Amino acid sequence: MGFIKDPLYVPAYEVVGDEVAVFDTSRGIIRVRLDGEGAPVHVANFCELAGSGFYDGLKFHRYVPGFVIQGGCPNTREMTSEQVARGEVGPTGRPGTGGPGYRIRQEYTTNPRNSHDDGALAMARSMDPDSAGSQFYFCLGPQHGLDSGYTVFGQTIEGKDVIGELRAGDVINSVRIEHLGA
Repeated sequence: MGFIKDPLYVPAYEVVGDEVAVFDTSRGIIRVRLDGEGAPVHVANFCELAGSGFYDGLKFHRYVPGFVIQGGCPNTREMTSEQVARGEVGPTGRPGTGGPGYRIRQEYTTNPRNSHDDGALAMARSMDPDSAGSQFYFCLGPQHGLDSGYTVFGQTIEGKDVIGELRAGDVINSVRIEHLGA
């Protein structure tokens, strides 16, 4: 009998199309216009996680200069910033290996705006294209080599300077969803 994968998660959140993610970090505020039209599953998933407080208190765990800053791993929740920055293993596992307990389908093949521009917000995944869950990254400069393998679901509209200052161990105080014009 072959291996049967868990079914992919389908978020219940209904994308309106004017969502803006507001990241309150230990380095400052970042505002990202989410692309609900191009990546509706990723936006809905992110909005659900943000609305539940999933990201509150997590740390950025991966920094590659000139490439990306990555966060969203729940394994960082019970760790100090220093432990995360050193790459230690925490009580629930190594930073960068945790998720929400489900997977969502990729949208990089269907998103007409799937462009890893400077400040783009995209979902990290494992080797399986349909393995994204909660981990995300911000592009530190254009990274178009990622366009054909990772789903972009937002673009920074405020706080690129903050993104440039983020390092492993920096804290995500909260992520909240606002609506343009609200």
